[in-house]
Amino acid sequence: MSVAGYVAGHRIRVGGAVAAVAAAAIAVLLDLPIASIVTVGFVERSLQAATPIALAAIGGLYAEKSGVFNIGLEGFMILGAANAAAFVWLLGGESPTQGDLWIAVAGAVLASLVYTLLFAVLLIRYRADQIVAGLAVWFIGLGFGPFSAVLIWGNRNSPGLVSVNDVTVPVLAELPVLGPILFDTSPLVVSTAVVAVVAWVVLYRTRYGYWIQAAGENPEALDTAGVNVARVRYAAVIFSGAMAGLAGAVLLAHAGSFTGTGDTMVNGRGWIGIVAYLFGNYNPLGAAAAALLFGGLDMLQIQFQTAGIELPNRLVNLFPYVAVVVVLTVWGSTRMPAAVGESYETEE
Repeated sequence: MSVAGYVAGHRIRVGGAVAAVAAAAIAVLLDLPIASIVTVGFVERSLQAATPIALAAIGGLYAEKSGVFNIGLEGFMILGAANAAAFVWLLGGESPTQGDLWIAVAGAVLASLVYTLLFAVLLIRYRADQIVAGLAVWFIGLGFGPFSAVLIWGNRNSPGLVSVNDVTVPVLAELPVLGPILFDTSPLVVSTAVVAVVAWVVLYRTRYGYWIQAAGENPEALDTAGVNVARVRYAAVIFSGAMAGLAGAVLLAHAGSFTGTGDTMVNGRGWIGIVAYLFGNYNPLGAAAAALLFGGLDMLQIQFQTAGIELPNRLVNLFPYVAVVVVLTVWGSTRMPAAVGESYETEE
């Protein structure tokens, strides 16, 4: 196998190795206190930051694998966060409980299912332009989130609500390093890891997963085999919207309040989710790994402050977006499904 062939087939491994070498070189050149930066707390915060990105990425790659480009992930995430915050407030008022939070997360996902069903009908039945429709969802989210917050709280930002409690496994949580990371953590982080594994199994080891891939690569062949292409695409797009809504609700559950100022609390994570699944080459596990990379970069600001490294906050905040540009440049050759963006009408 040629070097180029190996790199093409093992992008995550090669990319991870290159990133590790680059990070080590930068650390040596700048004389950074690695032990003060890469701490257990840093890993825990990185996992939490990666969780909503990973969920949105997994949903987005399912839609794109089926032939539909859901560029509205950012908008669905905003809607999910805003709905979760509203449900928490309506259920628990000023002192919501953990039960209220979990019901609110489920309610936000159900609401996202309804939104995405309408979105899917526009794209699949009425053949709306997928880019325009996705951008419209983003703009709706940018307006709906702050507007609903003003209606409920009289402010674009909510008061403090409730954040999800960590789940602690006795004895195992006492293990050094791995204990607090794996056995004393947010249940939403663990759930996301399970979702990534299940999504990989479904996509690459089940008949339905093969249908999704065929719908994006060769819908005519899938139709000839007697499978309804539109139904497969509907399911994939609705799943992508539900996952993005869940991602927004998870972001709210970790933050404990809704922020509607600026680009809202979602702040580009839906767009980074798209880059994550491109970086992961449409593989749920690869997308989750890429999300962890972006989550870690997002948390560097806190670590630099803790370690006493003086860098402007605005500069550190740009790290995830610089990584996005680098990833898109290096991995720009990722092959998209052949029929992405193409409407398909079942042949009678």
